[in-house]
Amino acid sequence: MAVRIRLARHGRKKNPFYRLVVADSRSPRDGRFIEMLGTYDVMKDPAELLVNEERALHWLQQGAQPSETARSILKKAGVWDKFVENRKQ
Repeated sequence: MAVRIRLARHGRKKNPFYRLVVADSRSPRDGRFIEMLGTYDVMKDPAELLVNEERALHWLQQGAQPSETARSILKKAGVWDKFVENRKQ
């Protein structure tokens, strides 16, 4: 089972709200997921980003592959840098 960290879109039409989730790569974008890692609200100014760093690091260390957008969100939250540092050691 290939596990991915990606965004799931929620909210109304023209009012998107995203959840950062861990999901099987075969499941649909807004379908079943394994665990929710955080939220990303693009409609607020500035955009509101909440990430559970501990669980995100856990899934990255277990081999979950983030999508490009999820990786950029993890970089903004500072989780990706911690993961890279731990991997070098």
